[in-house]
Amino acid sequence: MTGLDTSTVPVTAPEVRTGRSRMLKALFGTPLNAVITIVLALIVAAGAPGLVRWAVIDAAFLPAEPSTCRDADGACWSFVIAKYSQILFGIYPADQRWRPALVCVALLSLLAYSIRPSAWRRHLAWIWAGMMISVLLLMRGGIPGLPYVPTALWGGLPVTLILTVVAIGIGFVIAIFLALARRSELPVVRIASVIFIEGTRALPLLSILFIASIMLPLLVPEALLPDKFFRALIALLLFSSAYIAEVIRGGLQGIPRGQFEAATALGLSYWQMQRLVVLPQAIAMVIPSLTNTIIIMIKNTSLVLVVGLFDLISSGKAALADPTWNSPAVETYLFISAIYFALCFSFARFADRLERRTKVVV
Repeated sequence: MTGLDTSTVPVTAPEVRTGRSRMLKALFGTPLNAVITIVLALIVAAGAPGLVRWAVIDAAFLPAEPSTCRDADGACWSFVIAKYSQILFGIYPADQRWRPALVCVALLSLLAYSIRPSAWRRHLAWIWAGMMISVLLLMRGGIPGLPYVPTALWGGLPVTLILTVVAIGIGFVIAIFLALARRSELPVVRIASVIFIEGTRALPLLSILFIASIMLPLLVPEALLPDKFFRALIALLLFSSAYIAEVIRGGLQGIPRGQFEAATALGLSYWQMQRLVVLPQAIAMVIPSLTNTIIIMIKNTSLVLVVGLFDLISSGKAALADPTWNSPAVETYLFISAIYFALCFSFARFADRLERRTKVVV
């Protein structure tokens, strides 16, 4: 038998790196990385003892009374413990706060269920529609067993979650149609989409909220005018749809022409081609950009405080107005920041996992 004799050639097994080895290489793989790692470790080591002493060792926890904080040298977590209900639910009637608490649990539970790929079926949209109707009924009341609570008294975490879910969920659907319309061959459809997208993106969100809150009541009859909460909701919805539309349009432009031609050759209609071939690939390609836009929108919900809505920050400021406490603003805003961080970080981790699952190579 002819050919190269490989019996004496050493065979090297492929290098298998564990998670720990990859982390060590990332931290100390190059001289620059090693220097940065050591410098940051020294900074953390220098600041951590003081932070732990302030936040834990010398902090005031229980009993949740003003005197507890006055006698403490560290953080006043007693205030957060005593006022957590007001911070989370704003000026919603105290005896009815189980309703916004139930709304928060229901929305977060459905969000957790919805991130499972096995849940991505057509029925999920109907579940969300039913959930949002139930949420609005539960918050508003006015039905047997539930006293009426106007939207002016809504506040805190439920407002943030409702604004986020509606602005991103419905805004994403509108954005898909806007992105397709901007690429349409019909001039009227394309121009209308361009005017809406560019006009909305040219205005700061604050100005759109002011238009919805102050100018719209001057132009629309009072009988047809939504209340302040729903006007802010519509403003956020339009703003998010314009920005998300541009992200999706970038994904559509990255789809090779051959994908369209192959779908046409298979006899697919326009909407079948978009639903089955084009949009799944386009959205998968722009998941990082979509994640960035959506996280910005989650944080932008805090801007509704300028039009008088009680989001989390407004609720925290209202709680700090209690004269019997020493107004521990740092602790209050750290608590609120932790909630925003949990929402944004959780979505970022989900998007990272989704990107790995739906990775597209073009």
